[in-house]
Amino acid sequence: MHEIDDDQTAVLRRFNRSYTQRIGALDDSFLGSGMPLGTARVLYEIGTGVDTVAALRARLDLDSGYVSRMLRRLESDDLVVVAQDPADRRRRTVALTSGGQERWDAIEASSGRRAAGLMEPLSPRQRERLTAALCEADLLVRAATVDLRPVDPEDPRAVVAVGAYVDELNRRFSEGFDAARATREDAVSLRPPRGVFLVAVSDGDPVACGAVRTIGPGVAEIKRMWVDAAWRGAGLGSRMLRRLEEEATRLGDSVVRLDTRGELSEAVALYERAGYRPVERYNDNPDAGLFYEKAL
Repeated sequence: MHEIDDDQTAVLRRFNRSYTQRIGALDDSFLGSGMPLGTARVLYEIGTGVDTVAALRARLDLDSGYVSRMLRRLESDDLVVVAQDPADRRRRTVALTSGGQERWDAIEASSGRRAAGLMEPLSPRQRERLTAALCEADLLVRAATVDLRPVDPEDPRAVVAVGAYVDELNRRFSEGFDAARATREDAVSLRPPRGVFLVAVSDGDPVACGAVRTIGPGVAEIKRMWVDAAWRGAGLGSRMLRRLEEEATRLGDSVVRLDTRGELSEAVALYERAGYRPVERYNDNPDAGLFYEKAL
């Protein structure tokens, strides 16, 4: 863990104070909506297509009781309808009423005007700088706050992440990639006590994954390292790799190995920066051409 500079945290805190004031987050009625920011954000997410209470909680990472209270308020104002899903009675669906859609449209329009008003005094060059800076800041903050969760290899989030991983390899390898073999391997070997499968989740969606398993006395192997292309450059791959090394140590291993291919230049660069050194082939993986090892 790198030591955090007090000046850096002071900059972030100052930005938070300045930005929340200027976007109206401190007002009881956010953007004139008649509701505070938290409730307005719940309404906004429903309007963008989040259609179950569980998905809403996952998207906003909020306590279920808190979400329930906000939904009751929105229901009492006739802005949303919460119902039991007829296909799965354990789930509750949520949707905007016609009045809720009108309120959503009004908040969206007001938000656009507020954003335009903030940028209007700036020159075109300053607006470009602000846009680029905010994109970078948004990506880094999301990467810093993303949740790395141990899950079963057959968990739906793991399945989605591995599917994206396989699709990418299939595109980048000239001969394609054997998805069936990869799936069998995950299901068999990447469960405790032999292995761990991690998924990085942001706004309820998997954006990265990785796994580690013991393959011999004191020796671990990292598998299924994948980061969504939209998240690359934010340090999420490095964070996942460090966490997998920590998990390897918890499994009782002191050396970790991995295999990759030259086509995956970003992965090769990541591993070499992290201290992995080339070694001779240690497995019979037909998809691999480069082999690395690191002492933990």
